[in-house]
Order: sequence, then C-alpha cells, then structure tokens
Amino acid sequence: MKEKTLGELLQSGYKSKHIKDELRDNLRTKLKSDHPTFEGVHGFENTVIPELERAILSKHNINLLGLRGQAKTRLARKMIELLDEYIPVVEGSEINDDPLNPLSRFAKELIAEKGNDTPITWLHRNERFYEKLATPDVTVADLIGDVDPIKAANLKLNYSDERVIHFGMIPRANRCIFVINELPDLQARIQVALFNILQEGDIQIRGFKLRLPVDVQFIFTANPEDYTNRGSIVTPLKDRIGSQILTHYPETLEIAKTITQQEAKFTDEVKESIYVPALAKDLLEQIVFEARESEYIDAKSGVSARMSITMFENLMATAERRSLLSGDDQTTIRLSDFMGVIPAITGKVELVYEGEQEGAAKVAGILIGDAIHTLFPGYFPKIEKLERENDKNAYSDLLEWFFTETGFELLDEALDVEYQSILDSVKPLDVLIKKYQPEADKKDIYFIKEFVLWAMVEYEKLSKNRIEKGNQFKDLYSNFINKL
Repeated sequence: MKEKTLGELLQSGYKSKHIKDELRDNLRTKLKSDHPTFEGVHGFENTVIPELERAILSKHNINLLGLRGQAKTRLARKMIELLDEYIPVVEGSEINDDPLNPLSRFAKELIAEKGNDTPITWLHRNERFYEKLATPDVTVADLIGDVDPIKAANLKLNYSDERVIHFGMIPRANRCIFVINELPDLQARIQVALFNILQEGDIQIRGFKLRLPVDVQFIFTANPEDYTNRGSIVTPLKDRIGSQILTHYPETLEIAKTITQQEAKFTDEVKESIYVPALAKDLLEQIVFEARESEYIDAKSGVSARMSITMFENLMATAERRSLLSGDDQTTIRLSDFMGVIPAITGKVELVYEGEQEGAAKVAGILIGDAIHTLFPGYFPKIEKLERENDKNAYSDLLEWFFTETGFELLDEALDVEYQSILDSVKPLDVLIKKYQPEADKKDIYFIKEFVLWAMVEYEKLSKNRIEKGNQFKDLYSNFINKL
C-alpha cells in the first residue's frame, strides 16, 4: 500500500529525483539489461534511437526534426515508459508539487500547517505527458500563466498577491514530459518566453517576483524550416535546446511493411475473410517509395508513413466491399483492387506544378504503375524495350496470345470464379509463372498473373484501357489501330 502522508513518505526513505535523472536512470537500467527502449518504433534502431538515448543520458531537452509521418510524436510518447511508475505529489497541488521539495505557495503553506500529516497522492507515469500543438494563436498566458481577475475577485485578493496567478500548461507540467509540436509555428515572441525556462528552469508571470524552478523534460518537434515557410525556430531558442535529432522514413520495404502491418486497423472478420498476397504488400509499400522520388510530388513536404497505412485500409475495404456485393465469404486481394487506394494517395501528397497539371488522381495512377515497373524485374526476366522482329523471349507466347485473341475485360467486381476463369484462359501466364515463380504460394497465383499483365502495360507491350466497371487488356497494335 502506498504512503498517504508526508510522514509515511519520509519514513519509507523515499528520495526526490529530477525528471531528467529519472529518465536517465531508467534508460541505464534498460540498456544494461539489453531491454529494447522504444518498442513499436521500427527502422530507427541504428540511427535515431541511439541519438535519442545519448540525449537522454546527457539530460538534454530535445528537438526532433523531420518531415511529416516520421514517428516524432510517437517517440516522444514512448519516453513515458522511461519514467518511474508512480511519483508522490502534494494532494490538491496544481503543479504536481514534490512533497519533499514544494514549489507553489499552496504546497508550502499546507506542509507548514500540517507537517507530517500533509496528504499526498501518487501520480502514474501515463498522467505525466503534456502535449501542445504550436499554433499562431498560442499565447504566453496559455503556456506560462497569467493573473486571473475572477480568482482575485472571488478570493478578495490584491493583484500583487501571487495566489491570483493562473498557471499555464508548462508549470502544470512540472515533473512531467512536455511536448510542443510544430515549434516553428509558435510566434517568435512566444518562443522568446521559453528562453528562461530552458536555460534557468524557472518562469516569470506578469512581472511577479516569483522564481518557480519547474522540473520539465521538454521535447520539441518540427518540420525542416525550408518546408514549413510559416516560421522558424529563433536562433537563441535553438541554442538552448540540448540535442537536435533528425528523423527519417523507413529505408527498406521490410521495415515499411512491419510499420503498416502494426498500425493498420482491421476487424477480425476482415482479417479472416481477405487474403493478402505477399506481392500485394510489397507493391503497396513500393507505391509510397515511388511517391517520395516522384517528379510530380514536392519532396520537401515528404510523403507520410500514414499514407501506406490508409492505403492498406482502403485496399482491404475495396476487397471487403467487392466480396459483400458478390456474396463471396472468402476472397483474395486483386491488383485491380489497388484502384481503391487512390483516394488515400491523393489526400496525402503535395503536388508540384507538373503534378497539378496532370491532376492528383492521374498522378496516383502513375505511382501505382511506377511501383509495378520497379518490382517486376525482381520476379520475372527483364523486358527489353528494343528487340529484333523474330527474336523470341520469355514473353513472346503471351504477346502472341493477345495478338491472336481479342483481349478481355477484367471487371472490378467480378465474382472470384469469373475473375479466375478469365485469367486461366490466358495459358501463357501459367507457363511463365511455372518457369519463373515455381515456389509461389497457390493463393498468390492469380495476383501474380494480373501483376504480369499490368507490367506488360507499363513496359508498353500491351494496352490497358479503363472502362466503366473495370479494365480492358488488349494487344498494343490493335489498340493503336483503333485510335486511327
């Protein structure tokens, strides 16, 4: 049972600890025991996390600098796990006063009056996280505090009495982690108000001669200044932030897939009824990688990791809707289902002038095509652009089939039986997969077949026309004739 009075706390031998020492000591314990420090954050193991650990060991305030969707706030929230599980506070204190080192007049007077009988409560680490999004309308009063005329009137106090002070968010975050998101958006004059807190650890309110050495671990997040254009971090404030750590996007498809699988939310029913081929997962992440390199998208704005998460959710929803309409209890993701992820792409990319000219939906389609183009050589032989007329290659029989036949239509909402029957009619696809993907999972076969067709289109060997309810695949030459 936890101590309930100051006397019991003193008897237990409890010792006060600054929050930065708490974080440092608990991090040291985790590192010594080889226990992971920021579980659930992937891709930063050899880059961001070691730098963050060094900053914590140095007892620094931290600025996490990176583009959107790079887990900056997630990292800040994860630091809660490095705090002690519970800390004692003076009961009724607005600013989480330490019973052994009180700051506020309220706590000092209460301890002076009740002594060892001063009641204390215990604050859990989950309640020691404060977060503020920096917006242009944030004031010094919001962050630090101000005189409260209503309190003064109710208590019949003079404005010179410090009891009329209404504490802002930072004093209320005493002995806590305080995160200011998008720091450059904070007006310069408000940033200046943080100087004293960061350097001396104390605050001043409305000219009161009141030194309040608050104990706060500050974490700031910011986008690179050249992107925001809305403001910047003033140089003296930068100078007072101990460590600036650069974040980044996932560097490999495997890491990106791990993040997406972890963050995307589905019901158990959806998970059980829809099968996702391995290639579909790779393609989903490759689209995001292509977006980050695309000439149509502003690289400075970044392409958030949230894009692949919402794309995956849209992809599953597309398959779920299709199966509900067709009455299929079980279904598999198709490549044509990727048309359903376009709304998740268009809302999350910032287009440059060329992209605006093309249109967001068309750019999304281009990204899907680019991803197919990039992944295809990893599964099948490379398609040469220029070939001699009579030279046979791996795809000659497939192209011959389309030249002989009239092509076919693949409807978005076709029954699984119809969909499979149409793809099975293209016999050269079976030969290709048997030869170059002999170990492919049987469940993945139809997705791979469709993948080959889309790749032929991207390499300009077949034509694909979007019709009202699906796609029409034809020989490239016949499509050219039809246009004449």
